[in-house]
Amino acid sequence: MPAIAKDKDKDIEKRVDSLREKIRHHEYLYYVLDRPEISDLQFDKLMQQLKDLEAEHPELITPDSPTQRVGGKPREGFVKVPHSSPVLSLDNTYNEEELRAWERRVHELSGLSQIDYVCELKLDGMSLALMYEDGKLFRGITRGDGSVGEDVTLNVRTVRSVPLSIPPEKLKKAGIPPDFEVRGELLMPLAAFKKMNEERESKGLSLFANPRNATAGTVRQLESRVTAERRLDYFAYALLTDGRTFFDRHSKTLDALDAASFKVNQSRKLVHSIDEAWEFIQQWEGKRDSLPYEIDGIVIKVDRTALQEELGFTGKAPRWAIAYKYAARAGITKLEDIRVQVGRTGKLTPVAMLAPVSIGGTTVRNATLHNMDEIERLGVKIGDWVQVERGGDVIPKIAKVVDDKDHPRPRELWEFIMPDKCPVCGTKVVRTEGEVDYRCVNANCPAKLRETILHFASRGVMNIDGMGDALVTQLTEKGLVENVADIYSLTKKDLLGLERFADKSAQNIIDEIENSKKLPLERVIYGLGIRFVGERTAQFLAEHFGSMEALEKASVEELQNVNEVGPRIAESIAEFFSNPANRKLVERLRDAGLTMRGQKKQRGIKLAGKTFVLTGTLAHFSRDEAKKLIEDAGGKVTGSVSKKTDYVVAGADAGSKLDKARELGISVIDEKQMQELMG
Repeated sequence: MPAIAKDKDKDIEKRVDSLREKIRHHEYLYYVLDRPEISDLQFDKLMQQLKDLEAEHPELITPDSPTQRVGGKPREGFVKVPHSSPVLSLDNTYNEEELRAWERRVHELSGLSQIDYVCELKLDGMSLALMYEDGKLFRGITRGDGSVGEDVTLNVRTVRSVPLSIPPEKLKKAGIPPDFEVRGELLMPLAAFKKMNEERESKGLSLFANPRNATAGTVRQLESRVTAERRLDYFAYALLTDGRTFFDRHSKTLDALDAASFKVNQSRKLVHSIDEAWEFIQQWEGKRDSLPYEIDGIVIKVDRTALQEELGFTGKAPRWAIAYKYAARAGITKLEDIRVQVGRTGKLTPVAMLAPVSIGGTTVRNATLHNMDEIERLGVKIGDWVQVERGGDVIPKIAKVVDDKDHPRPRELWEFIMPDKCPVCGTKVVRTEGEVDYRCVNANCPAKLRETILHFASRGVMNIDGMGDALVTQLTEKGLVENVADIYSLTKKDLLGLERFADKSAQNIIDEIENSKKLPLERVIYGLGIRFVGERTAQFLAEHFGSMEALEKASVEELQNVNEVGPRIAESIAEFFSNPANRKLVERLRDAGLTMRGQKKQRGIKLAGKTFVLTGTLAHFSRDEAKKLIEDAGGKVTGSVSKKTDYVVAGADAGSKLDKARELGISVIDEKQMQELMG
């Protein structure tokens, strides 16, 4: 190639790079800092110049170019991707007393008298993980079930506040390695939500109930162009490398993300006591309606990472963080009727049918009344004016009967009486002595069947995506599914005979059913719907017995040897497997190829009878990994040092537990000595 042509190509490449740098700079100013320096027209001219150059020289187009945010061709679906570490939810608290009780537990577990916390706004959107390699975005994953999410990268690229690439010098200055993961909240600003619903209304389309639902629907659009038009926003709140927190303090993490051009919520505060945290909570409760997006509370996190690891996790949530939820938004409306729903366990639940009322942007038409005791406590009757409350994802509920000058109690009221027969199958309803619930005891009740299948197919159980309310209703009404095992006998031909099913959608369901067979034993146990057996208990059962066969044969006494299984749960499990129909169901699931064996937790004897306390940051193990090693060797790990403690394993930055161990004369060892004890 002539030297002149080479020089020309280099000039064009430099021009393209210069335009991209300018556009990224102005995107950051506009979408992250909200401080634009040029007009929209000037910005559009820069973008058009870049588009023209890339059109003339397509070999210069890169995935992180600003022109690639506009969205591409529709795709057929989303690939499921495992998370580097679980995306956990937070425990909630609703008043000052509960918040202070949480703080006391943190102090008791840590042994520290003074702890720093970071307070952040609890944004009302959806969790999203972003993966970067060499500073370039290569994947965006939804939360999913916390272990596995969906790859929505093409849609995420359209979100202007998500950096497509970060220069190495900026990452270095922020102290962030080139390969990392960012977790944050994807949301739809209120202005964008209003505009979108106005446009949908003008076209005669159904409206989204609230910004959170709109966000979830938007990020899962098969056409990324639609996602781009709806102007989602993203706030980063965590940074991970290899699935673990990178910085030694959460406040440093937020500052580093800020320095690396991520949008981090500026309404955050490092506090040194729960009193300061409470002041922050009260301050923002009065200001939340002034924000351009919805929040439903405040998140309080322990600042020091080593202490976070020391405190660890419960089954689903970290012990080092809590979400303070603001009081539910409320509205007053008329209770027009009370109907009864039948759940998968046969429980009859009274549901209030309400005159539609808008509460916090959502139209509420019904609310749970829980049981007859709750109806009697409220003194509510059909025809009453009632105050309805809704908070976050909590099902709307009736808080009280309203009787004031604006809403005087009507003269004509009807008392609700719980039916003595199941409203679905007509079987006599029973109420066990000592329990508040009425139940249908018919094992073949269609309502129980429908709810049982919905539970079995749900995301946290067998995760059969697409098997929702509409499909399950058709399957049960047409007699294609009479128990959960029948799901695995469904054919593509069966589905093509149902409404709204074409070849592709039918095949997708069949593929989802097939994929569910690979899920672990604890999911299958949970899916059986055994009374009192939730996700956590199912996991303990799988670890203890190691197979469905061993669980089926276990006595009540043997079941009570399982962690967190008491007499009531043990009796419920034994009763379930004593039923021949239930054993037949399990056998059919086994024949269908579902996982019936797990990894039985084998406990060694090297550390039998020894109690350990972990403190500080270990060099080669996370806190959970070290705990597992000790427990697998027969030892026990507790959260606080006492005279019963045999060893304190101390890592870097050890706290007051180390001091207490020395004071009590307890052996202090490092992780190498811990491994030596295990042999």
